[in-house]
Amino acid sequence: MNDSMPFRFRFRVRYAECDAQSVVFNARYADYVDISVNEYIRTLFGDYQRLLDQDLDIQVVSLNMNYRAPARFDDVLEARISAGRLGNTSFTLHLDFVRFGDDVQVAEADIVYVMIQPSVMQKKAVPASIRAQLEEGAPGVLISHAGEHQGSA
Repeated sequence: MNDSMPFRFRFRVRYAECDAQSVVFNARYADYVDISVNEYIRTLFGDYQRLLDQDLDIQVVSLNMNYRAPARFDDVLEARISAGRLGNTSFTLHLDFVRFGDDVQVAEADIVYVMIQPSVMQKKAVPASIRAQLEEGAPGVLISHAGEHQGSA
């Protein structure tokens, strides 16, 4: 795996994602994992449809979250994504969520996907080309939906 700065995806915490304690509600982090990984997959493989066109798809089999510090409304969070274990039919992605500006880690997650062949709904070995893309990752790539360069953050 590449050791330079991993793929990064920035987004802003919305008011509706916070709970009565004025912090991001814990269940929202699964959404954050999902939107971050979708941007990562799009970066690695292009449009998600490209996987489906090869009769390939991925399904979540495990999501492990650890919370480290609170995130609040209007914070800009940065998901840093790198590949973990690459098995025969599954792979793990590791996500670090840090607050943009002070780099405080607010959460981390490990998500395990299994590669499937949708036409038969069966597990399938991760193809060599996809394995190579996962191993390489997307070092240095930054995608931002936060607008942090246009205002304060």
